[in-house]
Amino acid sequence: MKKLLGVILSTAIVVSMMAGCGSKGSGSSGSKSAALSDGVLTVGTNAEFPPFEYVGDDGEPDGFDMALIKAIGDELGVKVVIENMDFDSLVSAIGSKTDVAIAGMTVTDERKQSVDFSEPYFDAVQHVLVPANSDISSYDDLVGKTIGVQLGTTGDFLVEDIEGATAQQYTKAVDAVNDLVNGRVDAVIVDSNPAGVFAKNFEGTIKDLDGADFGFEVENYAIALPKGDSELKAAIDGALKKLKENGTYDELVKKYI
Repeated sequence: MKKLLGVILSTAIVVSMMAGCGSKGSGSSGSKSAALSDGVLTVGTNAEFPPFEYVGDDGEPDGFDMALIKAIGDELGVKVVIENMDFDSLVSAIGSKTDVAIAGMTVTDERKQSVDFSEPYFDAVQHVLVPANSDISSYDDLVGKTIGVQLGTTGDFLVEDIEGATAQQYTKAVDAVNDLVNGRVDAVIVDSNPAGVFAKNFEGTIKDLDGADFGFEVENYAIALPKGDSELKAAIDGALKKLKENGTYDELVKKYI
C-alpha cells in the first residue's frame, strides 16, 4: 500500500511540474507571459529594410527597429535575440521559432487573423520609386506596368488592385531597386523611409515619389505578437510607453530616421 501511495504521489508531482511549464510564446491569464519567463525574447526580423532594419558593419541586424526592441528588452529585463529571416516567414514563425516580430510591419486585418499587435510605434506611407527620366507621376500611370515589390509587404498587396499591373516579387527590397536601375521593372513600391534611403543611394538614377500623390493611405507599424498573449502585449505596450515618455524613442528616431 505504501509503495502504491508513493507511485501515486510521484505521478502527481510530475504532472504538477508539467502543468507549470508552458510552450514559448503562449500566455496564461493572471501570470507572466511564457515568452518572457526564461529571460530571453526571441525576435524575428528581415534585415533588408533600411533604416528600420539592415545588416550592420559587424554583420548583425541593426537599425531603428533593432534598437527599439532592444530598448524594450532592457525595460522588461530580458535579453533580446534577433533572428533574421525572409519577411513573408515572420508571421508564421511567431510562437514556434520566435516570440515576436518587428520589421516595419504594417498592421492589417489579414495579419490580425494570425497574430496580435502591440500599440503602433510608427506611421508610414508607401512611396513609388521610378527611373529619373520616367513619366510616371500618378496612380493611373501605374496601370499595366511591371512593378517591383518585396514579397508579403504592403506594396505587394497594393499592386493586386492596379489594373493590368504585374507584380515582380523579391525577397529583398534592394533587389527590386537594382532591377529598377537596370530597366527590368517600371517602378518599385516600398515604404517611405526605405524609399528615401534607396533614392539617396542611387541619386540621379531614380527618383522618390510621395505615395500620397498616388492615393496611398497612412499605415501603422507595430510589433507582431502571439495570438491571445495578453500578458506579453501589456508588457511590451508598457515598455514602449515608457520609452516614449523618457525620451529614448525620440533619440532613436533622431539617430536612425
